[in-house]
Amino acid sequence: MIKTDALIIGAGPTGLFTAHQLKLIGLDCEIVDNLDKIGGQCIELYPDKPIYDIPAVPECTGEELTNNLINQIKPFNIKTHLGERVDEVKKEKDSWLVKTNAGKNFITPNVIIAGGVGSFEPRKFSPKECEKFENKSVLYSIRDKKIFLGKIVTIFGGGDSALDWAVELSKNSKVNLIHRRDDFRGAQATVDKVHELVKEGKIKLFTKYQMNSITGENKLESIEIKNDNKEVETLKTDFALGFFGLIMQLGPIANWGLNINKKTIEVDTEKFETNQKGIYAVGDICTYPGKLKLILSGFHEGALAARACFKLARPNEKYRFEFTTSSKSIKDRLGVKGD
Repeated sequence: MIKTDALIIGAGPTGLFTAHQLKLIGLDCEIVDNLDKIGGQCIELYPDKPIYDIPAVPECTGEELTNNLINQIKPFNIKTHLGERVDEVKKEKDSWLVKTNAGKNFITPNVIIAGGVGSFEPRKFSPKECEKFENKSVLYSIRDKKIFLGKIVTIFGGGDSALDWAVELSKNSKVNLIHRRDDFRGAQATVDKVHELVKEGKIKLFTKYQMNSITGENKLESIEIKNDNKEVETLKTDFALGFFGLIMQLGPIANWGLNINKKTIEVDTEKFETNQKGIYAVGDICTYPGKLKLILSGFHEGALAARACFKLARPNEKYRFEFTTSSKSIKDRLGVKGD
């Protein structure tokens, strides 16, 4: 049994900053995430994509933001439990007993759900043969673009992710772009750039086509695409990338007795507490009047939820607000020397 002042479910940006806020005010916390890495959607969906609306940071990628947040909490040595899903949350006297699918048990007065949009998985290619190449040469997200250097890459999709990666990978790879329609859903500037690269011969574009089959023994060799007129094209390729969006699942959270509204959890705007005392929701998974689904909003929500946790974690102590610029106790926790 792991005892902690607060358990955070979700290791994305909001979860990481909430952990920072908890440790600043002297509370212990641990983090559980069903992904195998820290960073949530920022790492899973757009590690290389620029973000322009983080306060005081004109531009950063999802990976850079994640690394900065990890560095910010380094002084605290917070324990993270990755590749684990929280399956059960139940009341145990004045605390919550939380169980994961890895058999770990936590006892805590505070549970903070910072699970983004819940658990999510990509929409996949329909041909069954694709399964044996998954995470090798059939991919639904990109973690290291270096693996595509000098290779033939076939990208499926018509949204921002497909278009952005088609443009990016065309710099050092041969790119085929396949979309089931003539019209794209991405930003117009990127659509224009794609058409420009098609004219320059750097991208081969096939519209009104979808994957029909895939061939290869130990590695992917070629794919077959078919259009609305049943015309078939065979393309030699080293990688097939599918960007069809995500299937959002609340998963076990749906069974925890929370007020759920359109796959989001209703909270108050004082503590970001749910209808269950001691369970909070912050980031994209929570909803309230005027909610903005921005990373900066998640930071604000996490800061208030962290301070609400103090009362339940330290019922015999009075919370005293302090500024990081002047508080000796906060500087001691951070390991900062000097005045």
